[in-house]
Amino acid sequence: MEKASLSFDQAPPFSAPLRFFLTAPLFALLAGLLLLWEGPELLLSRWTPGALAATHLLTIGFMLQTMLGALIQIMPVVAGVNIENPIVFARWVHIGLTLGALTLVSGFYFSLPTALTIAAIVLGISVSGFLVGVLRPLSRTPSTSPTIRGIKLAMLGLAGVVGLGMLLAFSLAHGWALPLMALTDLHASWGLGAWGGILLAAMAYVVVPMFQLTPGYQARLSWWFPLLLMICVGVWSLGVLLDVSILGRLAQAVANLLGIGFCGFTLRLQLKRRRARADVTFRYWQLGLTSAIFALIMGLTATLWPDLATSNQWPIVVGLLLIVGGFLSFITGMLYKIIPFLGWIHLQSLGEYKVPAPPMKKILDEPAMNLQMLAHGVALLVLLVAVFVPELVRVGGLFFAIASGLLVWNVFGAARRYRQHSKLILEKLGKL
Repeated sequence: MEKASLSFDQAPPFSAPLRFFLTAPLFALLAGLLLLWEGPELLLSRWTPGALAATHLLTIGFMLQTMLGALIQIMPVVAGVNIENPIVFARWVHIGLTLGALTLVSGFYFSLPTALTIAAIVLGISVSGFLVGVLRPLSRTPSTSPTIRGIKLAMLGLAGVVGLGMLLAFSLAHGWALPLMALTDLHASWGLGAWGGILLAAMAYVVVPMFQLTPGYQARLSWWFPLLLMICVGVWSLGVLLDVSILGRLAQAVANLLGIGFCGFTLRLQLKRRRARADVTFRYWQLGLTSAIFALIMGLTATLWPDLATSNQWPIVVGLLLIVGGFLSFITGMLYKIIPFLGWIHLQSLGEYKVPAPPMKKILDEPAMNLQMLAHGVALLVLLVAVFVPELVRVGGLFFAIASGLLVWNVFGAARRYRQHSKLILEKLGKL
């Protein structure tokens, strides 16, 4: 398989992606506090104001923040996509994304039509600005690797999920007569499949072999998985548009099978890693892959017995497994590698290779990461049980808030130590 070449000399300044990485855990912390505040009512149904607010705190506030920040960092490195004025670009995308997410969550939680309308406009402009800023240079980059092609397809997925989200927000705010349940499921498929799933795969092709020291992904799987997943989401959309339920169910079934296959193959690669010792990123990915497989099996089961998806508990369990157990685990695991690695790279450059950069563990130490992961795993387990034992919702919310708070502490601590080492390096070079 032809691999994407890595050019770290083209990386943007560290502050461009770091602002996203610092903000995202705060949204996860808000979700944990919301669970504590709402208690059992939040997990009664995925349609409650609290559930909608918590879901978007995680999907937009945490996931979208980190994913756009990571793309701003990684596209110049793996695809040679140089964004003009990356600091200014990152600043405005970050501001729009943060304000839009907070406004949207307020609109859901307090049932404010005006807030939903404003949030849809702000998020639409912010994401459109991001797409405009990256699509021109990205379109000039040939798809010489599965990662580059996966990023291109993920951009289409991002446009789709935001477009559907805006349509749903306007529908709720203005009472448009639309099939909201079908469109919401489709919105989720674009968000977690065409956007999140494809981007995750594209990044996995680089970061799993690089950071976990595994063999590379099989060429055929790497090239075809993102395209086939996008086709499934497209067919699903066509089924909703034409009101042909069997078409949508068939697409859902194939998409779930593709996801199970990808997760299973990644677990198999991890068994062949060259590093005997399992670090926190490796364990986070194992948790994410296992959770995603269970969620996708449940999704596949619901395509055979659709009544399961109409119950209150089934979709909530799938959502917890896929978002909290899956995507949050993948992203947190990658943050624990990306932040210290980027810090080390930039400190190396700052020292002009005359003053050595400190080892990565000096930027973010492993015991702190392990403690945070333990809290995250306990939170996931308790929340899954709490779906059936409502009295445990606040306990799960407490552990989730603790896990998110520890993540805030860890990433802000890493940023603080990066600044401290930067100052020391500049002092040794006589530039301060």
